Amino acid sequence: MTDTQTTTADPAADRRRLRRQRQAHDLAERAGGGIRPLVLKLVLLGVVDAIAVYAVLVLIGFEQWLVMGIVVAVAALVNWIYFSRRTLPAKYLTPGVIFLVLFQVFVLLYTGYVAFTNYGTGHNGTKEQAVASLMASALERVPDSPTYPVTVVEQGGALGLLVTTPEGEALVGTTEQPLQEVEGAEFDGAKAASAPGWTTLQFAQVLQRQNEVTALSVPYSEDPNDGAIRTPDGTSGYRYTSALEYDEQAGTLTNGETGVVYRDTGVGAFTADDGTQLMPGWQITVGFDNFVRAVTDQRLAGPLVYVTLWTFAFALISVASTFFLGLFLAITFNNARMRSRAVYRVLMILPYAIPSFLSALVWAGMMNQSFGFLNQVIFAGASIPWLTDPIMAKVSILIVNLWLGFPYMFLVCTGALQSIPDELQEAATVDGARPWAVFRLIKLPLLLVSVAPLLIASFAFNFNNFNVVYMLTDGGPRDSAAPIPVGHTDILISMVYKVAFTGQTRDYGLASAYSIIIFVVVAVISVIAFRRTKSLEELN
Repeated sequence: MTDTQTTTADPAADRRRLRRQRQAHDLAERAGGGIRPLVLKLVLLGVVDAIAVYAVLVLIGFEQWLVMGIVVAVAALVNWIYFSRRTLPAKYLTPGVIFLVLFQVFVLLYTGYVAFTNYGTGHNGTKEQAVASLMASALERVPDSPTYPVTVVEQGGALGLLVTTPEGEALVGTTEQPLQEVEGAEFDGAKAASAPGWTTLQFAQVLQRQNEVTALSVPYSEDPNDGAIRTPDGTSGYRYTSALEYDEQAGTLTNGETGVVYRDTGVGAFTADDGTQLMPGWQITVGFDNFVRAVTDQRLAGPLVYVTLWTFAFALISVASTFFLGLFLAITFNNARMRSRAVYRVLMILPYAIPSFLSALVWAGMMNQSFGFLNQVIFAGASIPWLTDPIMAKVSILIVNLWLGFPYMFLVCTGALQSIPDELQEAATVDGARPWAVFRLIKLPLLLVSVAPLLIASFAFNFNNFNVVYMLTDGGPRDSAAPIPVGHTDILISMVYKVAFTGQTRDYGLASAYSIIIFVVVAVISVIAFRRTKSLEELN
């Protein structure tokens, strides 16, 4: 039946529908009217537009045209939504959608992108940046270089050199920007002293930033083979050229002293015939190499296996221990014969009210082998290696996680038990069922109907429970035989953190590949578990 037929058949319903529409429209008009809401809307939109304009200016400087276009389109869409009278639902959905895209979707997509690159230590930038860095690292002063009068200048926090050529021209540049001619420079005698848009540093300021000034290397031109201008004192500059010669067409770097030729072989670094590479390299797409290396590299296979096994054991034991302890306490404090139940329940949830990272730090101090509260007071001066022995460290993490997790399960089980009708227990008792049979055959199945999804979510949380591992043991004690900085209590997520952010070499591509693998594992386990729990729905 169409809408027209429905309206013709039931005029009263149609009138009620139109009346509700008018009421909703009037409500929207009242909500959007008035001076104060209008001023607040304009101020907030002004802030959003200012952020968008700033982002556009930054992106133009980095020549990120696609991202700039997205920013402009989103800003225009937001302005249209909040100035239009026909987009009331979108006004409430837009902030949440924007934050979802920024902090969830973008992060996931960028992690996926990095997983297919060699991004990491030595491969952080572009090929042009790698060439500039390599040639700057091999700079040597030209023996017959003329002396260039220089003035140290600053723009946007970046230091630069205002150089006066022997011909009397004024050039300015920074480490990232080669020397360019300056229009309207002011001279102090034969030396350029200031340039429009640049702040001239006084002598005292140059002395304060002496290390930055002496490390400053300004490319002479767009061609890296032309060398750079450097200054030892902030007043006189000299021309330096690199011992490496770059051939852009051939894609080679040649060492002028040894004659060794380094070629771009497609691995993101200039490589000699004997396999020697010049670092830094540059970022390239490597396809599935990171995923293959994550599961086949013999150096990584050993740590990956035992870290994975411990991660599953940690997540399963944590869920089981917190659930059964929380259930036991919920049953105990749900007994009507117990007095002061409200007081006890408040005491039970105190560990849940304290931030987990603070609790983990407190427990780390209490478990200190030399002066911790547990060894000195509870065990009368014993020297138990709670955090330094591989086995005891695992036990310690499970104990602390039990302390942090049982209040949540206690609250959930208390609510689930109170939702079970008392008539079921009374009927079973009348039929002669014992308390254990009532719990096992009636209460527990009904409890699992509401608790099972939360147990799956708790498993996923503990599978990636970075806080308790990092704050309590930092993954230690360290496995000295492992080729990566991994410890005996590291779980997969903390191992990923160490691969990405600790050690002398940081491999963001490999860490991102591990992150995607973890996501797939947790997703598969969750899907299977949710399908298995569908059988519990028959109890309803």
